[in-house]
Amino acid sequence: MSSTAHRFYRCRKETASLVRLGLPICGAQLAQAGMSASDVIMSGRASATDLAAVSVGASLWVPLMLLMTGTLMGVTPIVAHRAGAERFDQVRGKVHQALWVALVLGCFSALIMTFGGKAIFQLMEIPTDVASLAVEYLKAVAFGIPAVALYQALRAFSDGMHHTRPALWMSLLGLAVNIPGNFVLIYGGPGLTELLGDDIPLFLQQLPALGAFGCGIATAISMWAMCLGMIWYTARSRAYAPVMLWVSPTLPCWRDIAELLYIGLPIGLAIFFEVTLFTVITLLVAYLGEITVAAHQIALNVTSILFMLPLSLSMALTVRVSNRLGAGNNAEARFVAWNGIGVGFALALFNSLLIWLLAAPVVSLYTANPEVRTLAMSLILLAMMFQISDSLQVNLAGALRGYKDTRVVMGITLFSYWFVGLGCGHLLGRGLEGAFDSLGVYGYWIGLNAGLTSAALLLAWRLWRVSRRQRMET
Repeated sequence: MSSTAHRFYRCRKETASLVRLGLPICGAQLAQAGMSASDVIMSGRASATDLAAVSVGASLWVPLMLLMTGTLMGVTPIVAHRAGAERFDQVRGKVHQALWVALVLGCFSALIMTFGGKAIFQLMEIPTDVASLAVEYLKAVAFGIPAVALYQALRAFSDGMHHTRPALWMSLLGLAVNIPGNFVLIYGGPGLTELLGDDIPLFLQQLPALGAFGCGIATAISMWAMCLGMIWYTARSRAYAPVMLWVSPTLPCWRDIAELLYIGLPIGLAIFFEVTLFTVITLLVAYLGEITVAAHQIALNVTSILFMLPLSLSMALTVRVSNRLGAGNNAEARFVAWNGIGVGFALALFNSLLIWLLAAPVVSLYTANPEVRTLAMSLILLAMMFQISDSLQVNLAGALRGYKDTRVVMGITLFSYWFVGLGCGHLLGRGLEGAFDSLGVYGYWIGLNAGLTSAALLLAWRLWRVSRRQRMET
């Protein structure tokens, strides 16, 4: 076999392994996005106030959850590294420490949501009727936050063991619980009677319609369903037998907890920076009017769904790189990392093609307003420009996390998103008196392009340096 043919065979084989690992992750991410979508759609049918309460409440707990779950993603490279070295005897203790951390983070987040929501909404000057409903919604969701923290720790462990399908199954379980739970608890007996008729049992007809509060209860129940399902699966499946995860508990070990936080906390902060950037930009464009805000939200929603593909590939790349490093094969880890970046580039081209072909019919599903539709279309087509940089930066970050190089990734993310992206966006969006006019919402989207491109270039430099150093140490 010639060297070119051998290289092609090697790339094809690695790409197939990466895609097999990443597809279930993508399915799990989409299922979780489906839960959020069902909350918005079904609460919106109850009333505009319930929808506003759910949206405002989610703006508080979702960033908290992402910070928490991003931190727990540090478990994945730790487990994958030891699984690659076949040191399964060391995995159980590491996962137990992650569960302790998850329990503390989950309870702390639940306390913030339960007792801090009212004060935060007052600072945000949320209307009283919306704020009161949002507080009740947050209190209900808070009950499930410790469960989602424990679930994320177990999911990160499973991903690190090269078993990504359970996350898909548990996410589908959560979706299957969430949708009917929403229907029963949001609409109550009147909604069930309208759907099923008067033949349903009397106690179901008498269920109260809880609106946003019921949506929060359904969300918490789905979180516990996912958590308990993952506990049951990791206890019963033979795939985890070498680890003996549930044989006996391990007491807190501060050294192992410090290792997890050293790797995981920068991941959580990097994700938090990204999420809050989009939130801040949404607030900054609000002065441009409801047409612009609606178009901006539609464009963000469409691109965020497409982002699930490179994000899933990034998470799979973390596992693959960590596994090869754990096996002591630094040269192979470098090949896996750069091959994954190539796959991410091809995926970005595919996303751009999807946008080009499907943007118009997709936008028409969101709105019938011609002004909103026209503006949203122009923003979505502008988003084609950053598909490549967005896909590259998230996959470069995933590969670097496989090397456990998370602090520099956090620093690059903070600089690129907040200084380059937000700085350029705000300057272009508002204009500079005497120099150039305001570009409005287009300026902010150009700023996003600049920030993502900056992140991709800096992360590529960092991966080249880290992978080269690792190879030279072999």
